[in-house]
This record gives sequence, structure tokens and C-alpha cells, in this order.
Amino acid sequence: MTTTTVNAASAPQINYYLTFPEAQAHYVDVEMNINGIKQPELNLKMPVWTPGSYLVREFARNIETITASAGTKNIALKKIRKNIWHLSTTGISSLTIKYRVYAFEISVRTSFIDAAHAFLSSPDIFIYPDGMLGQPSTIHIQPYKGWTTVSTSLEHVNNDAFTLHSPNYDILFDSPIEVGTQDVFGFETGGVKYEVAMCGGGNYDKERLKKDMARIVEEETTIYGENPNKHYTFIVHNYLKNGGGLEHLSSCVLGASRDKYADEKGYASFLGLAAHEHFHLWNVKRLRPIALGPFDYDNENYTTNLWIAEGFTAYYQDIIVRRIHLYPPEYYLGLMADNITSSENQPGTKVQSLAESSYDAWIKAYRPNENSVNSTISYYTKGNIIALLLDLEIINTTKGAKSLDDVMRYMYNQYYKIKKRGYTDAEFKQGIEKIAGKNFDEFYKNYVYGVTPVDYNKYLQYAGYKLVDEYADSNDPALGVGTVVSGGKIIISSVLRGSAAWVDGINVNDELVAINGAEITTTKGILNGKKPGDKLTIVVNRDGLPLTLNVTLLRNTSVKYKVEQLDNLSPQQISIRNKWLKL
Repeated sequence: MTTTTVNAASAPQINYYLTFPEAQAHYVDVEMNINGIKQPELNLKMPVWTPGSYLVREFARNIETITASAGTKNIALKKIRKNIWHLSTTGISSLTIKYRVYAFEISVRTSFIDAAHAFLSSPDIFIYPDGMLGQPSTIHIQPYKGWTTVSTSLEHVNNDAFTLHSPNYDILFDSPIEVGTQDVFGFETGGVKYEVAMCGGGNYDKERLKKDMARIVEEETTIYGENPNKHYTFIVHNYLKNGGGLEHLSSCVLGASRDKYADEKGYASFLGLAAHEHFHLWNVKRLRPIALGPFDYDNENYTTNLWIAEGFTAYYQDIIVRRIHLYPPEYYLGLMADNITSSENQPGTKVQSLAESSYDAWIKAYRPNENSVNSTISYYTKGNIIALLLDLEIINTTKGAKSLDDVMRYMYNQYYKIKKRGYTDAEFKQGIEKIAGKNFDEFYKNYVYGVTPVDYNKYLQYAGYKLVDEYADSNDPALGVGTVVSGGKIIISSVLRGSAAWVDGINVNDELVAINGAEITTTKGILNGKKPGDKLTIVVNRDGLPLTLNVTLLRNTSVKYKVEQLDNLSPQQISIRNKWLKL
């Protein structure tokens, strides 16, 4: 494989022309023109993943009918790797590449095209010349019938809505493009213009969103001391049921449910999602683990710090909404308790460390199976918890003078602005220690690199709170299985580590047929009147054959946490609480 670095002074001119003759069938036709070629051979490449979503997705699999020509002469293309095409360019100064991309995967990280609109996630649309990641390109869009609007963070050329410019491929691959009839509105804060592109309709209140999203932006900007953008774009895809988000350098993509905006819980959830993805414009897009840039678009980019990049951002999304006083402190404390409950009910929290969870994101986080609950943790959920502990520890240690905000601001200035590079594991830990004025070796050993059970109340008591398990005195039995109904049959979908089902051999994909001779038609109430230690005879259908299992019920070890206030708070506890929750 040949890699050629092109001198900017003699750089080829690169143009893309996008047309949608069969948008209803989910296709975009791409014509790529490269002028000013001086090298004897060229490799054309397509990224295999998209930054922010840590899974090799093999985008080249959606490409059809790729051809190359120079004038009227066809040029032979040879595929030399899953995402690379090689061709000879001896005597050729201008080249035209034509290819089709099939786009029919609804998510915030993949392209989707139909007659209503086109969402173009750039890494799975644009082939690029090897060695030319630093080169600019111009994108010309011919919209499908009825499409009127383009929303993106890329700059428009000569105020032409359908002609865009990218200074390099890193920015192009970090700038999704929405083309259609989306409802566009915006606001300005701190000299930065914000655009919100609503796709798919919804019962949202524009004026309320503009006001509340502006407050989120302002609060997050306060943490870092600056907003590095001139303009920023929220692309929001509203579906019947949808979720998720993906951050970009100067934009983000949000998945929302179109009819949930009028519901206060749904509205709060949307604001939290917006706060999360917007917070990423600092944390991970600029303040980043050292492995995450410059990107290798051909392979996995490994880091043990996604618990900071994503987990800290998950922490801030909730605390930011609390800080701007949209909801009472109890709402945030409820979110926190739910987060801890979710983590502690996952047996994998005793198996996989945060650092391992981050590193193995490429093979585990986005490829869960029936046993993932037993063997993995989420670096979002557990990272959120660790950020909480660190914030309270720093506030307490510094007697309210400092917080996790100061760590984020220091690291942003030190590594993004001054050193202009990412941070290492050790450097982020040093940043925490510098702000807190204490050593965090034991903390990292236990909670980042180890699986030591978290001492939640040690940290919560700093702010006058305690964690209470509502199920602590329960003696209810449990099988320890998850089930789904398929074709009228009750099928085991998961088995929890250490549960009765785990110990006595119930398997995923078993069909539950009978318990103690009684046919099972629903799982509701099947353990009524039972207690831990009771023995059951369970008949399952495994691979078409009946199997009888003797199962001894065990106590349900699930937890359900809530946060309660301690009695007789000290002035310091009150001060820390006020600092933490911005009361």
C-alpha cells in the first residue's frame, strides 16, 4: 500500500458532486473529481469507522458500482483491501471517480436516505485519496425533488446553500450533513450562532427550546472559559421512538421521540441528551485522550480513557441541567440513584474495570451479547459515577474552593490550547491531583484499574446525603432470568451470574414450558408464594427437546437505591452541597 503526502502548494483540487436520482430507494450517487494529480499511482480509501462511535463498521460494504475514468478513458480500479482501491495515474492529471452508496440504517452514526430527506454521515459517504487527509474539498449537492434546506457545520461557498467547503478530511468526517425540509431555528449566545435543525416533526416548543438550550450552552461554556466555535449545529432526528446522540467538532446529531417534548420527563431527557453531546465539543473533540487524534481511519484507535471522554460527559449532562435550575435537586438526585442502581445490578461491575471497558469498547461495548451483563460494564454509567465521586472529593478536600470543573478547565487549557495534543492516563490523573492537592493512587487502583466495590456513602456524606437500598430488607426469591415472548413462547434472553438459573443450568434460548407441573403462559406471578430455598421442577424446551431441571430459588440480590438526607448537617456539608448542586 502506497501512501503519498501531497505538498499543499501543488495539491490536487478535489470536488464531490452528490445527486439523489433514487432517494426513495435509499441511494446517493457520488462523483469525485480530482484535478492536478502528479503521482504515478493512487489509493482511494473509505473510513472503516466514525469518530465518537468505537466500532469498525466497514462502511465500504455499502458502496456499489465504483468506476474511474480520465476524460473518455476508463481507468482500472483494483481493490487491495476491504476499504482501499488502487489505480495507476501515470500520465493522468485529472480523475473522475463515480460510485453509489446505499444508505438505510437509522442511527446517529450512519447515513440514511429516503424520499423525505438525506442524512449523510460523512465517513460512510466520502472516499478520499490516500495521503491527502489534509487537503480541502468542495461538496456540491443536487437535492432530490422538494428538498430545500441543508444543515451542517461546514461552511457554505458564496452563500450557496447547496455548495459546501471543508478545509480537510478530518473536518469533513466530523461534519454530518442533513438535506431535506427540516424545520430550522436558532439562537445566539456569547457571540456564537446556534442552529437547531428539526427533522421529522414533533410537538416541540421552539421558544422554550431556544431559551433552555441557550442556558445549557452558557453553563457549559462557563466551565471551560470559552466557546471555540463561531457557529454550531444541532441536527435532531425525530422518530416515533428514537434515542442516542453523536458528537462532532462543531455540531452533533440527536435522536429523539417526536411526541415526548410535551412530557416533562421526556423534555428533561432531551435536554440532558443535548447537554451531553454539546459538552463533547470540549471533552473529547478538543480535550481528548492522546489516542483519539490524529485519527487512523483504517483501524481501531485504542484508549483506556473513554470513561473520561464519555463517563464524565454523562455526569455533566445531568448536573448541568440541575445547575441551570430547570428541575429541583431531587430530580438530579433521582437520576444519580438510578444510575448507581443500574451499575450495581450489573454483575459485570465485579468483572471488568473502567480502563478495560474503555479499551475493549471496539469488541464489546457495541457488540453486546446475552452474557454482556455478566462480564462487562458501561464506561458511560460507571464513568458517570466516578466523576461524581471525584467532584465531591475535590470539593470536600479543597473546602469548596475547587471542583471537577477546575480539572476540566485546567486540562483543556494545558493540553488542547498550550500543548496542542491529547493527554495520557497519567497526565489526567496528575491534573486531578494538582487541582485537589492530594494523591489519587488508591482511588485509581480501586475504581479505574480495579473492581473494588464503590464506597458511595463515603463521598455522599460530604454533601450531607446517604444512599439507601429500598430492597435491603427484602427476602424475595428470584430465578435471575430475563425473558422475551416470541411466537407465543416464553424464551430465556439472559441469565444473571450467580442466580438460581445460573447455578442450576437454565440457559439462554431455553423455552420455559412448566413449573412444578403447571404450564407457563406468562412470567407474571410465577414465584408468588415462593421463598428462597424452595425447590422447583422446571421443564424447558432446549433445541426442540424437553429437559427437566431441578432449581433451588435464591434470594433476589437486586438493589434499588434512593438518596436521603443525613440528619444534623454541619456547615461544611451544607457548603459542599450548595457548591455541588448550585443551590
